[in-house]
Amino acid sequence: MRTNKSLILIFIPVIFLASCGKIEQLPATPRIEFRSFAVFDTVDILGNNAKGGRLKFYFKDGDGDLGLPPPSGQQDYDTINLFFSLYRKTDGVMTPAPDNDPLKPSGYRIPYMERLGQNKILKGYISVTFLYLFYSEEDIIKYDFYIKDRAHNVSNTASTSEITLFVNDIYEN
Repeated sequence: MRTNKSLILIFIPVIFLASCGKIEQLPATPRIEFRSFAVFDTVDILGNNAKGGRLKFYFKDGDGDLGLPPPSGQQDYDTINLFFSLYRKTDGVMTPAPDNDPLKPSGYRIPYMERLGQNKILKGYISVTFLYLFYSEEDIIKYDFYIKDRAHNVSNTASTSEITLFVNDIYEN
């Protein structure tokens, strides 16, 4: 009986100390990594045939201030925090697309995220869906993209692989 009490008294502090893990620390500047881009057939809200694209990327933010609050009547802050540059393959070379290119996306808004507790690090995956109404068999594109957190820290720039819009496929690094 005495041995059992001694074992319990020894194991309780060991279990307590083991449960107090170190809090992971990351830089306040967000980091992103391209994972995949899927091209698929779809229909727009008017019933027109179109191509869809779904970008998936991984993110991590050390201070957990990613995403923007919902828009309000008074907007004294940024309204977009996910930025894209479009490139088209022309004569075998990727070149920046002009601003009036029909495939060029506008900026996107990552919704407000906050983690409660001591560890504020945010990690996860974000998926963005694109709709292509005008495309041809020759369209080969690529995106560069980055994010900005609420403290205006700008992430690294990630790039997709080359994407052939006419071919339904999943493009990965």
